[in-house]
Amino acid sequence: MPTSFIDQLGLSVPLIQAPMAGVSTPELAAAVAEQGALGSIGVGATDAAGARAMIEATRARTNKAFNVNLFVHSSATADPVREAAWLDWLAPVFAEFNAKPPKTLQNIYKSFADDPDMLTMLLALAPPVVSFHFGLPSIDIITALHDRGIMLMATATSLNEALTIEGAGIDAIVAQGIEAGGHRGAFDPFASDDALGTIALTRLLVLETNRPVIAAGGIMDGAGIAAVLDLGAVAAQLGTAFIACPESAADDWYRTALTGSGAHHTSMTSLISGRPARALANRFTGLAAAIGSRQPPDYPIAYDAGKALHAAAKAKGEYGFGAQWAGQGAPLARAMPAAELVELLRTELQHCRDAV
Repeated sequence: MPTSFIDQLGLSVPLIQAPMAGVSTPELAAAVAEQGALGSIGVGATDAAGARAMIEATRARTNKAFNVNLFVHSSATADPVREAAWLDWLAPVFAEFNAKPPKTLQNIYKSFADDPDMLTMLLALAPPVVSFHFGLPSIDIITALHDRGIMLMATATSLNEALTIEGAGIDAIVAQGIEAGGHRGAFDPFASDDALGTIALTRLLVLETNRPVIAAGGIMDGAGIAAVLDLGAVAAQLGTAFIACPESAADDWYRTALTGSGAHHTSMTSLISGRPARALANRFTGLAAAIGSRQPPDYPIAYDAGKALHAAAKAKGEYGFGAQWAGQGAPLARAMPAAELVELLRTELQHCRDAV
């Protein structure tokens, strides 16, 4: 089983570039794929038309396998009172930049579970791999995607989630440790989280499930890849390691922050988007010290406020309110073209294997 998954995808290196919505691009995914790893694009922050354009752009650059990642979050529940209170709390921060918060907040991202147009597009284009974050779509959707020859992956942050993924017939499980950057893939963001690290979670899922396991979280170099392969993972998924690549969509301020002191102090916070996510320490994450018992609106409604605040601050030259997602391995990031990074990771992994 461990080798068959990699072989089916035609990978020459057991590496997956994480599908970071808003950061991963067709150029990045294709560059990774051309070097024998699995490139990824994240389409959770766009609609079916936008996703189609990204898939077609990726295909125009490579004929190798790549992954399309979708958000399958529970539908947000609008709460005008809580949303108004949240905007009132943020108002003084907006005022610092001579701006006012929006009068109302919108549900800016549609869940794949509620997006028949996205399903229709995926069935038409049949990308090689589709992966799910925040949960799973219905069995009917899973069956329809499988019937088109699409391999499926899904993120688990616990054994229970992994067993649900296995029971749904998904082909592989991404074991997301607490070290990982970006949004926590937990199915229920309000449930108790054991916050398992990558090592513990990967080993647990390898022993307790019958699916290939892909380790994710805090892995930045070949030594990290070798370590999780030794635990029984079939591959490692790296996201933060690719942010500094020129092919990513990270802006200059995000790249600069990745090399600054904030990279040593990432934190998990829900105040930016409404769901727990790990980000570089910046002005936005610093608001957590004053949040008290307040609860942000549901994801992605809270994200509408976060994006508005970032826009207001950016207009005045302050870039510390961006959603600068990154994992705990951020200080180990290396800026180089994606193809060079994949080749370096391959070489480092081989050195580790030769040393055994």
